[in-house]
Amino acid sequence: MKDLELGAVQERFADIIWANEPVASGDLVKLCEKELNWKKPTTYTVLRKLCEKGIMQNVNGTVTSLISRGDFYSAKSEQIIEDSYDGSLPAFIAAFTSRKKLSKKEVDEIQKMIDGFRNKG
Repeated sequence: MKDLELGAVQERFADIIWANEPVASGDLVKLCEKELNWKKPTTYTVLRKLCEKGIMQNVNGTVTSLISRGDFYSAKSEQIIEDSYDGSLPAFIAAFTSRKKLSKKEVDEIQKMIDGFRNKG
């Protein structure tokens, strides 16, 4: 699996790429100057790190993702459950709902998902 450990600043940078891809590297520098107050070398340094992690790529000056935003955050969520709850989704949900009350709408949406999985089974 790719190294999906990103700091908050790297995640913010990745979000900029996901929102604008494909993006020319020069335009990415301008976006990061405006949104993150970064200089050109900082943008290229962080981009290089994300490319090394296999999350982004810079081919002929065009920056694109190798993993979608949705896939990235799904894999990150799976890793949290694996690392913190021994891979138990019910344990994660129990911990999450012990601190946050779910609305009726949220409960209904979750129940719909469960029913969908059950029907596929």
